[in-house]
Amino acid sequence: MTRNILLTAASMLAVSVATPALANESELESTDSNAIIVTAQLREQALVEVPVAITAYDGEFIEQLGLNDFEEISRFVPGFVVQNQSPNNAGFVMRGITSDSGAAYVEPRVSVFQDGVSISKSRGSYVELFDMERVEIARGPQSTLYGRGALIGAVNLVQNKADPSAPAGLFRGSYGNNNAIMAEAMVNMPLNDKAALRVSGRLRERDGFIPNLLGGSDFNSVNTFAIRSALRLEPSDRVSVDIIGNYQEDNPAGTSFKSLSYNPTDPTTGALLGTSEPWTGAALAPGEGFEGGAPLGLDRKVGGVTGIIRAELSDSFSLTSISAWRQFDSLEIFDADGISLPALTAAEDAHGEQFSQELRLTYQSDSLTAFLGASYFRDKGYQRTPSQFDERVLLARLTNQLNGGGLIPGRAASDPAPMAVLTNPAFSAALLQGVAGASGVALSPALAQAIATNLKSGHYETSTNHAETESFDIFADVSLQLTDRLEVGAGGRYSHDSKTSSISSAVLNGRSILGGFIGALSQAAPTRTALLNALAVPGAAGIPPSAGYPVPLFGLGSQPTANNGDLISADLNNGGFTWRAFARYELAPDASIYANYARGRRPQVLSALTPSTPTGAARFDVVEAETVDSFELGARTQSGDLYLDGSVFYYSYNNFQTTVQQGTQFVVVNAGKADAYGFEGQARWRANDNISLLGTYAYNHSRFRTGVRDGNQFRLSPDHSFSFAAMFGLDAGPGRLSFTPSVTWQSRIFFDDDNDRPDLQTTASGALIADLIQDETQGSYALVNARLGYALDSGLEVEAFVTNLLKQNYIKDAGNTGDALGMPTFIAGEPRFYGVQVTKRF
Repeated sequence: MTRNILLTAASMLAVSVATPALANESELESTDSNAIIVTAQLREQALVEVPVAITAYDGEFIEQLGLNDFEEISRFVPGFVVQNQSPNNAGFVMRGITSDSGAAYVEPRVSVFQDGVSISKSRGSYVELFDMERVEIARGPQSTLYGRGALIGAVNLVQNKADPSAPAGLFRGSYGNNNAIMAEAMVNMPLNDKAALRVSGRLRERDGFIPNLLGGSDFNSVNTFAIRSALRLEPSDRVSVDIIGNYQEDNPAGTSFKSLSYNPTDPTTGALLGTSEPWTGAALAPGEGFEGGAPLGLDRKVGGVTGIIRAELSDSFSLTSISAWRQFDSLEIFDADGISLPALTAAEDAHGEQFSQELRLTYQSDSLTAFLGASYFRDKGYQRTPSQFDERVLLARLTNQLNGGGLIPGRAASDPAPMAVLTNPAFSAALLQGVAGASGVALSPALAQAIATNLKSGHYETSTNHAETESFDIFADVSLQLTDRLEVGAGGRYSHDSKTSSISSAVLNGRSILGGFIGALSQAAPTRTALLNALAVPGAAGIPPSAGYPVPLFGLGSQPTANNGDLISADLNNGGFTWRAFARYELAPDASIYANYARGRRPQVLSALTPSTPTGAARFDVVEAETVDSFELGARTQSGDLYLDGSVFYYSYNNFQTTVQQGTQFVVVNAGKADAYGFEGQARWRANDNISLLGTYAYNHSRFRTGVRDGNQFRLSPDHSFSFAAMFGLDAGPGRLSFTPSVTWQSRIFFDDDNDRPDLQTTASGALIADLIQDETQGSYALVNARLGYALDSGLEVEAFVTNLLKQNYIKDAGNTGDALGMPTFIAGEPRFYGVQVTKRF
């Protein structure tokens, strides 16, 4: 059924095209305090009436600033940061809390809702924002209202629905540097006065902005196609039905995970090809034969169907039903070591399927609003993470001899040697002797040479975590108008989860010789000697374990489960309450102050980890439920053309769940206590018909308070952020001229909760090779954008645009899988882009 809906939508787009035309009047250009209606409390309210910190932008505002995705919108939302490595690997950060893990068993912390349906699993949550009615970002614990995953906030995407009242359409196309192409289309067709069909879509393509120094597609490109069909039925004046189908494909070239420590070189000749700066060219390639010879890049598909029924049972009671099915599949392959040599190639193959059903009964009178609801949620998925190591190159990295260890006179330590040097068995044998000597073991030249000859050019292993969750929720909320000016309210939710987590891991082409060698050095002398001699036997990698050859199937990044790949499972049942209470006082019809307290909860995590020894027992760890107590005071007013909004908050966390890297695996652990406090403010002013201004500021002091991370700053969380935009307009001839400059700024951030401290990046913490340099951080920076346009009364508009006008160099991520090898990788932010755009509304 989904496929038929989407094929029908695609066929209709081929005949008639358009895009977001029926958005509400721009919030910045409205004098009506009710111009933006939000549903943050699961009912329609004017923004000024909502007693929680919220930012809401309608579709027209999003278009005016040319905001095409989450990352761009987040820069104009105080306390909200979105990091987009790729559509498959986005991080959502709310008041310092990050939700970005791809493990199947991990619970999100920031909920993303699409028309009332959770799409919060990180590998499926980054969707194209087109034909939008509005975007709402509610900050602070929203578990009571939004349920699982809304520990610290919720993003609510409200898409335009089909409208039976009138036909409409729009087409938009743009072209820019790096061969950037975007095309959007929308058509809204009334079928009769009680039904309508709306179809919209977007295509975005752009060449990569990091040159591929080895030839082939440049890195960090864009290749996205998304389509949506929406059917509206109104069988009576009191009942409406919306059926919405969404589908998206992403196929960008590889992400530039680039080393900052090593320059890009030709792997054959060793010739220097460029510099190590993240925003310059990269020499990256997958290991030979990895995943069937697949290239670097992403293949991701996300789709789903949502059904929404709203029925007014009487003047006071209404019933809402939201049913949804959703699925995502993605395979991303990346060069994890950041250099041209095949030390480590990795991939993530993720799949998820979910079904949800919510029923909500609402009562509303002049003084009382209340609802009672129940929901069912089922999620099933897996994350497969294959990796391939060239053991000879990795050995050279382990011994800090990637430049050839003096075999090439004058070769800088930052310039990797050609493969012919690193793959020479004599060179590898000398390195093995050095590693053994550092452990107090004397390795004879003959034994070292024999083991070196067996080192694998492509050791291939994989691990897969699975998870299945069934959740039942009961929730209720009430708001009471005690007087004409004082409103109080409270709500609660009980959630019960039944979880199954599973893990399997295997070596796919025989044991790791380097893994066995490293493991042997830590054994008692008799066992060590026997293992080292066994690893020197010709063809040792492929000899099966037996009574005559009792050598385990050593892995390198992870160890295999029983029988080299058995799936091992464990179960967990848990439940918990969340609640909230608030009071709002109306100072005037257009101004109010509020106070709220909320308890947020992230459910217990049943992590599934590979064995610590070959074919040993799988490890299952229960990470206690993370809770946060939130206290907030706020005020907002919208008086005529001026809107002001500010809030102060304090959070206290228990059982703070953070993700740490152990080897090449990322594991959820309990980091103890943490707290955060801060201020967020927004101002919008329509000075006159020709000038509108927007400004936001956020201060967020988020820190760990116990354990080894005591005093550390939360990852991806700037202490300060700021944005400003101006919209200038002027009637000129038969149309209107517009100019929209904007600037966004953020202070320093770290990319992991360890804050890249050398004392937390040691082999004792799980790294294969210690990283003793604190360089995985981004200092403060500003981005300047601008748009210049001319719109005719006929609905035709032409715009020129530029982003990152000042060509600011910055990084959007650092560390990553390569950090386990002491080779952190860095991803550059977007450079200056510019182009022209044409829009025609029908």
